[in-house]
Amino acid sequence: MVFNEIFKKLLCTYSYQGWWPITDYDGINPTKTGSTQGYHPADYSFPRNSLEQFEIIMGAILTQNTSWPQVEKSIINIKELINLTPYEVLDLAENNFKLAIKPSGYFNQKYNYLRNVSEFYISLGGKTPERKDLLSVKGIGPETADSILLYAYGEKEFVVDAYTRRIFSYLGLINENDSYNKIKKMFEDNFDGDVNDYQEYHALIVEHAKNHYLKKPYGVNDNVLNNFKVK
Repeated sequence: MVFNEIFKKLLCTYSYQGWWPITDYDGINPTKTGSTQGYHPADYSFPRNSLEQFEIIMGAILTQNTSWPQVEKSIINIKELINLTPYEVLDLAENNFKLAIKPSGYFNQKYNYLRNVSEFYISLGGKTPERKDLLSVKGIGPETADSILLYAYGEKEFVVDAYTRRIFSYLGLINENDSYNKIKKMFEDNFDGDVNDYQEYHALIVEHAKNHYLKKPYGVNDNVLNNFKVK
């Protein structure tokens, strides 16, 4: 199937990405783009504990409408104030919290979202959330919910982002205006990978897009995937 072949091509081109980065982990980003720390290529033991799990959840919200290096700054700022646990997040003074996450933008909005998800995380009592329950938390949409499930909980949920739409609509494999759930289902029905491959595929899509799909016209110089373009 073409989705499997594209995955193999991207993996061969960029190798293992080691997502989701953990700020306290002394890992190196293999592609040297964006953040340069916290990555763990081909090591799927992350998150290794509840602190790392909660950091991934926080990062999934902070990364909305911004780049990862800005999120990394915000997480490091928070960690300079508190231990990154949901209880301490809820106890952190509002002004200090907003100042810490300011690098990620939309800090007033994200402040509320992070408090919402902290309360939700506590309510789970260590259980893995259902996707529908995550989506009921204000501030968590489909992409954020799937990122949390895939990276924080190791659940097999495909993440569809703007880069996915750009690449695969350019290739003629999806309609860019298709709904999130339609694109997600298409990948999940046509890609044979396991949960580790799901993590890699999303990360590889992001890396590939940084190289060929940041500026319009998207994909015209995509010498990696052009052979997969529907004629």
